[in-house]
Amino acid sequence: MLDDRANLLLKTLVERYIADGQPVGSRTLAKAAGMELSPATIRNVMSDLEELGLIASPHTSAGRIPTARGYRLFVDAMLTVRREKLSVPSDISSPGIEAGQPQRVISHAANMLSNLSQFVGVVMAPRRSSVFRHIEFLSLSDRRVLVIIVSPDGDVQNRIIHTQTDFTQSQLLEAANFLNAHYAGLTMEAVRERLKVEVDRLRGEIADLMRAAVDVSPDDPSEQDEVVVAGERNLLSVSEFSSDMSNLRRMFDLFEQKTQLLRLLDVSAQADGVRIYIGGESQVVPYEGLSVVTAPYEVDGQVVGTLGVIGPQRMPYERMIQIVDVTAKLVSNALSHSKGG
Repeated sequence: MLDDRANLLLKTLVERYIADGQPVGSRTLAKAAGMELSPATIRNVMSDLEELGLIASPHTSAGRIPTARGYRLFVDAMLTVRREKLSVPSDISSPGIEAGQPQRVISHAANMLSNLSQFVGVVMAPRRSSVFRHIEFLSLSDRRVLVIIVSPDGDVQNRIIHTQTDFTQSQLLEAANFLNAHYAGLTMEAVRERLKVEVDRLRGEIADLMRAAVDVSPDDPSEQDEVVVAGERNLLSVSEFSSDMSNLRRMFDLFEQKTQLLRLLDVSAQADGVRIYIGGESQVVPYEGLSVVTAPYEVDGQVVGTLGVIGPQRMPYERMIQIVDVTAKLVSNALSHSKGG
């Protein structure tokens, strides 16, 4: 789309703006790019970049700033061309994350992301296994039944379901015995499919109970996963946000609700390696001034969650990529070792 000269000038402009936070004029750009170009040539290239929607002129300033599209081109080039050459600064590689309880590992990771980036660290807690080893039903009042699901690694989940009819404890025991005898070791999704086929073999009410029990196993990420957020207050010292209190309030609402964050992290979990989402160019990030750098983390080679940094569009992307990449590896190691130990 751009020739080498335009690419270099765009890259230089984005880097200057990230470093200084000031619109970049043609003279500054010529000097920073180290190119022997006349001011008129540089102004022409800037005009072309502006026409392509990659840079914009704020208010009456003579300088230019990158748009969401301009940042996107910049970070895509960085991820493809320079990914192999990224060196890891010592302050990122030195702190480790010790193996331990998953909740502690996740909390430590969120704080580490926030401290290293000076922005907001977010970590989606590991997905719970949907495979069950054992299931039990306990009768509560008002046609409510407590479902106790034990996963293969001993994780216990309790859920309450509402039933159409009153069940005796012996009926509940019969249903649990049937599920444990025939379906233990399968995922809830597989049980759901099998029940659809085998429903005729089972008595009506018991089949309804079993269906309700497996339907309550969450497929919706907001039901199942928890997001740990650290460092929201760091955004108060970001000039782009602190000067606009209504924007800042909307962002704090985002962290409070967490549902949109979950959706974003859930999308990132489908991707390999570091991903960058830039507000204004993507429906995934709801606010224009915001960028999110994410990476999935694994336990024993299986992706179980995502972590990332949320900050202004004007963030040092190269460093954020390093921070997120290293933290994802540290979390993967810590959780895999926790599981082994």
